[in-house]
Amino acid sequence: MSDDSYVFEGPADEPPPPARDNNPPQTVSELSFALKRTLEDRFGHVRLRGEISKVNHHASGHVYLTLKDDKAAIDGVIWKGSVRGLGVRPESGLEVIVTGKITSYPARSSYQIVIETMEAAGAGALLAQLERLKAKLAGEGLFEPGRKKPIPTFPAVVGVITSPTGAVIRDILHRIAERWPCRVIVWPVVVQGDAACGQVSAAIRGFDAMTRDGPVPRPDILIVARGGGSVEDLWCFNDEGLARTVAAASIPIISAVGHETDTTLIDFVSDRRAPTPTGAAEIATPVLADLRYAVADLDRRLARAGGRILEDRRTRLRAAARGLPARPEDVLALPQQRLDHAGSRLASGLTKNLALHERKLVGVTGRLSPALLDRAMERRRDRLNAVAARYAPVLPRRLERDEARLAALARALSGLNPKTPKPGFARVESEDGVMIAAAAALHEGQAVRLVFADGSKGAHIDGDGASPPARPKPAPAPKPRTPPPGQGDLF
Repeated sequence: MSDDSYVFEGPADEPPPPARDNNPPQTVSELSFALKRTLEDRFGHVRLRGEISKVNHHASGHVYLTLKDDKAAIDGVIWKGSVRGLGVRPESGLEVIVTGKITSYPARSSYQIVIETMEAAGAGALLAQLERLKAKLAGEGLFEPGRKKPIPTFPAVVGVITSPTGAVIRDILHRIAERWPCRVIVWPVVVQGDAACGQVSAAIRGFDAMTRDGPVPRPDILIVARGGGSVEDLWCFNDEGLARTVAAASIPIISAVGHETDTTLIDFVSDRRAPTPTGAAEIATPVLADLRYAVADLDRRLARAGGRILEDRRTRLRAAARGLPARPEDVLALPQQRLDHAGSRLASGLTKNLALHERKLVGVTGRLSPALLDRAMERRRDRLNAVAARYAPVLPRRLERDEARLAALARALSGLNPKTPKPGFARVESEDGVMIAAAAALHEGQAVRLVFADGSKGAHIDGDGASPPARPKPAPAPKPRTPPPGQGDLF
């Protein structure tokens, strides 16, 4: 080997360096968000028709659901801010048309539609939703006849909730004016569209909050009125919130929405349904001319009835008068004669009665004499002397015994007097001056007063020390001696 040759030393099996790649790998997050942007750019505005299923009203206010047809399904979400503006309430089984944008949910690598608007797919779907809502409210008892309020017969103020520019309000005002002139208060609202149900509900609550003595008087009855229209035009009166507001109102409400063949949800919860707005005015008010005619007819009937009664009483009086004598003196002659006879016998009767009682008194007093009283007094005096002789030797001994007991009690009482000098002795009293004789009557922190012979001092109980010994039970009082039979006892 020549000097110009080189010798390579190292591992013979080392792999060659990797070739460079023009498609670098992506993370899962990068791919998911790239797909999200692509979907949102490509499908930023779409309209879908399908059936709602798996509706979930989240506590946050968002609504999650699934739209499906017979071959596919897509998840959907309605953000909280868009829920109130929906044309219909999302319910399972309802066929709808939604508008929104397609996006993806990177956490699950799934796509979904963010719904912005929703409407029912035809009248059939709306009626199906209405039937489900009617069944729900009927199950809660909102349609029961027992909860409906009676319509006042003579309203002084009528409230009308309707559009102020339509023909409905003119028909109502004209009909009320010709039947029953009274005060009418109109609360203007829109009667079609998404804002209608909210305005009508606010009007009902506003009328309900009025008072009788306020600047605007509270109506006696309310009329909610609107002209005819399609199912979609009248759909705002099928709102669940409006129906519950009508059911909760304290003022009687007449529903007059649409024509006679139109039926909305508030017709079932209102207190009375009218076929037309004009019919609602007729239900709410009586006819003044009819009332006047009825009052006049009652007045005529009263006059005729009174005349008949007077004529009947006059006839009966004449018949009774025919049975009486011609002169009134003849009617009173016989009773007057009987009175004279009774008066003549009264003096002799009183004299005989007095003599009879005098004889009885003499007979009774003849049996009474002082000797009877003397004998009774003598018997009682003998009994008293016998009792005194029996207890004469006993009384001095008993008086001596009671005097000895009283002296012992006086000595004991003088020993309890703190003013008597006695070393180490004091009387314990409560704050109100009641003497405390046992440790059990004291508690920790209690304020007491210690009374000595030369004065008193306040103190507090600290609760230290052993518990006081149990107080001995008092000895039972001796039973009174039973005196021997036949012997009395002065004590």
